[in-house]
Amino acid sequence: MPKLRVHNFTISLDGYGAGPDQTLETPLGVGGEELHTWMRATVGWYRMIGQEGGSEGRDNDYFYAGEDNIGATIMGRNMFGPIRGEWPDDEWKGWWGPEPPYHHPVFVLTNHARDPIPMEGGTTFNFVTDGIDAALEQAFAAAGGADVRIGGGTSTIQQYMRAGLVDELHVAISPRLLGGGERLFDPDRLGDALSRYDVAEFVPAPLAAHVRLTKAS
Repeated sequence: MPKLRVHNFTISLDGYGAGPDQTLETPLGVGGEELHTWMRATVGWYRMIGQEGGSEGRDNDYFYAGEDNIGATIMGRNMFGPIRGEWPDDEWKGWWGPEPPYHHPVFVLTNHARDPIPMEGGTTFNFVTDGIDAALEQAFAAAGGADVRIGGGTSTIQQYMRAGLVDELHVAISPRLLGGGERLFDPDRLGDALSRYDVAEFVPAPLAAHVRLTKAS
């Protein structure tokens, strides 16, 4: 049975998945880019950007686990880009350049319709205006029997957790303090969603601690 999974989503020691004051220049907020130091040091990251180098070990294992058996990705509009409201034109095609790292269909949650954007390397950005259930149905259909990953951001993960739809959640805890921003495990945003999950793994690694939550049986 295909699953809905979250992988490699990084939070600070004080629980924030993005810092305050998100702008075009600081899309993850002030200090947010530093959360992903662990990821950018891995062999998997280096290969993803077409370079040699990087470290192996537990951080690298978790990075690659986030790629295993994934056939489609769902993300929020804020993760896709900084534009709010109606799309002014078709110029913005994401943060990732002409060949995004997904290489499969991506479904972007939005209130404003837009035609699909095919990119190099097999990624196509599809824009879903009918909510999280419609996006999930389309993503599972596109994944062809593989799992679907929620790429982020925080609000999108919270919506799917509140609905009880996330089967597995991997969070990397970075040794950084942001002091504000978007808190992933915010009880005001999650309600009782966390009560549906068990801690399946807690693994310290060189540059982060890794926690994997699975749906309680």
